[in-house]
Amino acid sequence: MATVRPFSGLRPPRELVERVASRPYDVLSSDEARSEAAGNDMSLYHIIRPEIDFPVGTDEHDPRVYERAASNFAHFQQAGWLVQDTKPMYYLYAQTMDGRRQCGFVVGASVEDYLEGRIRKHELTRREKETDRMHHIEVNDANVEPVFLAFPDNAELQRIIDATVAREPEYDFVAPDGIGHTLWLIDDEATIAAITQAFAAMPYLYIADGHHRTAAAAHVGEAKAKANPHHRGDEEYNFLLAVCFPQSHLKVMDYNRVVKDLNGLSSEQFLAAVGEHFDVQDMGTEIYKPARLHEFSLYLDGHWYRLAAHADTYDDSDPIGVLDVTISSNYILRDILGITDLRTDKRIDFVGGIRGLGELQRRVDSGEMRVALALYPVTMQQIIDIADTGNIMPPKATWFEPKLRSGLIIHKLS
Repeated sequence: MATVRPFSGLRPPRELVERVASRPYDVLSSDEARSEAAGNDMSLYHIIRPEIDFPVGTDEHDPRVYERAASNFAHFQQAGWLVQDTKPMYYLYAQTMDGRRQCGFVVGASVEDYLEGRIRKHELTRREKETDRMHHIEVNDANVEPVFLAFPDNAELQRIIDATVAREPEYDFVAPDGIGHTLWLIDDEATIAAITQAFAAMPYLYIADGHHRTAAAAHVGEAKAKANPHHRGDEEYNFLLAVCFPQSHLKVMDYNRVVKDLNGLSSEQFLAAVGEHFDVQDMGTEIYKPARLHEFSLYLDGHWYRLAAHADTYDDSDPIGVLDVTISSNYILRDILGITDLRTDKRIDFVGGIRGLGELQRRVDSGEMRVALALYPVTMQQIIDIADTGNIMPPKATWFEPKLRSGLIIHKLS
């Protein structure tokens, strides 16, 4: 069963939330964070991107940078920019983008559930990224940013969502990127108990986004438990900050590829090679977006091409073999372009669907890249199927949008 519990969140006063809240640390560069935080001492970037307080070029992993995160975090609390709630509660967090709203419960999720596989993952993590986030959690003794979890649709939790959104929210604002963020407090004891009970009936939760943050928080919690001779299991470090969304609320966007060269082939030779495993149709100069599973679009020499994968390139009974990212990786990137490691090969780059296919066209037309490949997005059910079968999603397969806003709620570990 999935274990969640309420907690006393540390968060900005209502009148300051828009100044404090920020984008997540991993969706922007140091330079972008420096620019967005300019003139705003209250920006959370001073905690999650503290290298902005040092000269340009300072290594974000410098020990002084982590120390600055901790001193800034303490200052935010002393100045009243972050204030802790007086009682444990749950929170409901809604995001609105392009008229579509998704609502998730902000909870303390169990570290033990992650370590024992009840919070299921679908991606591999890199140790250096885990270590970075572990340092950040350790110096602040807090989960400053949440992880993004999903759960199968649940009628009782949807009833609570519907009842909660009818009430007056604590926060309600639109961020500079146009995404709406709304937060409600759930402090009624009966509702708290109902939420805890509903989650307890679920065998698993699923990481949608934030695998490194989840792993880091779990490892810190595990280390704190081992170091505490009086460990009981109910300490705050046994829980990590998570926002849990019903599966049907979430939208997974496409995650597309651009490649610097054709591996020594001419355009004609490349298209002929693609045609061995795909039906290739020239769609002209207007942007063409894949319309269904096993359909791709390719941009080369000013033209968009529709690619339909042949039936022998995929296995609909295999949760990995059915994925379009697997098909394209095997039959185009590996076999034709010679790209075998998507994580390390410098000839390839990845473009999240939020940027649109026009960004693919721009990067090819500029001469920076030679060819672009657009994929039909995976579904949330495919992600769950992969996690349930113990498989790992190929690299750069999912792009969730909108991203969680950081700084709305922080979870202190002691």
